[in-house]
Amino acid sequence: METASRTASFFDAYAKDFNAIYGNENTLVNGVVNKVFRKSMMLRYEKSLAGCQPVQGKTVIDIGSGPGHYSVALAAQGAARVLGVDFAPGMIDISRKRAEAAGVSDRCKFELGDFLAVSGDEKFDYAIVMGFMDYIEDAGALMRKVLSVCRGKAFFSFPADGGPLAWQRRLRYKSRCALYMYTEPQIRSLVSALGVKSSSIEPIARDFFVTLTV
Repeated sequence: METASRTASFFDAYAKDFNAIYGNENTLVNGVVNKVFRKSMMLRYEKSLAGCQPVQGKTVIDIGSGPGHYSVALAAQGAARVLGVDFAPGMIDISRKRAEAAGVSDRCKFELGDFLAVSGDEKFDYAIVMGFMDYIEDAGALMRKVLSVCRGKAFFSFPADGGPLAWQRRLRYKSRCALYMYTEPQIRSLVSALGVKSSSIEPIARDFFVTLTV
């Protein structure tokens, strides 16, 4: 509980800066930074949106929805309902403003809270869990919870362990919040315990993009 609270506090304070990563500031510095350090973020965004196609009339849950870029984009593409869940108030505030500005707030809602505490019988066609497993101590429990609310496909990103970028990130987050990184065998072990119909694990830059079919 203390770990989750610390992570929520960090991302609440970081919300505006994190949101800016997806901005359109096309400067030389941003171009270099995005190419080296943020390529995974852009790739997992593109792959998640592509994986949810066709999204017209479908429902989506976006877990660890951050500033709402995934949720709002999918609602704008025709999703019937998108629910974003995040434990940082600053992220929720930005998300709701983004949905309103895009004219999709009637179909795109955001809830503040811990996803593991979410209850209810609602099932979603797609589940998106991007940039979230990095901060989850019990990955298996979180994945089981995600699959319990999904009736189609679930998409996860896992930060790859090993190499200078992983070392740099561990050092940078040491005083901020807990950080968990993974090797491909560790992810395969987690997936094998879930009993899904099919799965794929794809390395993308400094992440693994995982697709599970329920």
